[in-house]
Amino acid sequence: MILTLTLNPSLDRTIEIAALDRGAVIRAAAAHLDPGGKGVNVSRALLANAIASRAVVPYGGDEGRQLVRLLAAEGLDMVTVPVAGTTRSNVTLAEPDGTITKINEPGGALSPEELDTIADAVLAAAHEADWVVASGSLPPEVPADVYARLCRRFAGAGIHVAVDTSGAALSCALDAAPALVKPNFEELAGVTGLPIQTLGDVVKAASELRAAGARTVLASLGADGAVLVEEAGVWHGEAPVSEPRSSVGAGDAMLAGFLAGGGSGREALARALAWGAAAVRLPGSRMPGPADIDDAAVTVGPPDPARPLAFPVLGTPSAPAPLP
Repeated sequence: MILTLTLNPSLDRTIEIAALDRGAVIRAAAAHLDPGGKGVNVSRALLANAIASRAVVPYGGDEGRQLVRLLAAEGLDMVTVPVAGTTRSNVTLAEPDGTITKINEPGGALSPEELDTIADAVLAAAHEADWVVASGSLPPEVPADVYARLCRRFAGAGIHVAVDTSGAALSCALDAAPALVKPNFEELAGVTGLPIQTLGDVVKAASELRAAGARTVLASLGADGAVLVEEAGVWHGEAPVSEPRSSVGAGDAMLAGFLAGGGSGREALARALAWGAAAVRLPGSRMPGPADIDDAAVTVGPPDPARPLAFPVLGTPSAPAPLP
């Protein structure tokens, strides 16, 4: 069973438009409202593929109650934790060529007492888990080392921890030796301070994350696929999408596929890419099921270090989070 924790869940409204024209009145072609947050999406993707998962979800206010209703309607196995703050709402504008514009609220603050209650809920639910996925941005007033502290608590119980976050939270988590981290190329640049322009740069930055503590690094690269760096080897794979609808939640579907595929190795990478590409072909943040997934579209092999990325991070970020 795979347990997920989302400290900053959301209601995600995706609005499909012909083009983003600032200052104009724009009529939507379609709109979708989905429950959101990285860990929530991982659990939703696993549920869509009949793989056991449970989500720990703090919620607050009318938005939080609506989030819980939407998740219950999907049949998600979850542990809900009421909090004083209001669950955030995010808006995504999706254009026909796949261009995505996101507006994310910061979310409600969590008190130390609420964090302790959430951590206790995770620990109580984790006794049946093979993996715990700690993912997403941190709400205001939550310390950057929260995922690191969770990693250390689970390590003694023999539970594998996957962390999908960015910045200082990712940097702190590395020091706690998570079994897996899943940054995208911008997050790789942000935490290492390295420019990411080629597949070779991705491998170098991912190797730095392994040297800092992570045992496995799954780096998602958008249109360039993904790179897996672990003790057993280094692989690059991709699954082209000719008609993208929305990339919202695609990285979460990728992580879910990787864990569903065993959480290590070439075959797990192939599963991750197939699930991630399937999510991109769907509207909003809908998670793919078996009928949406095309395993035959995936190719995996050794990375070409000189291959340029379609969307490079051209310079060293101005304020990278220092590695431990």
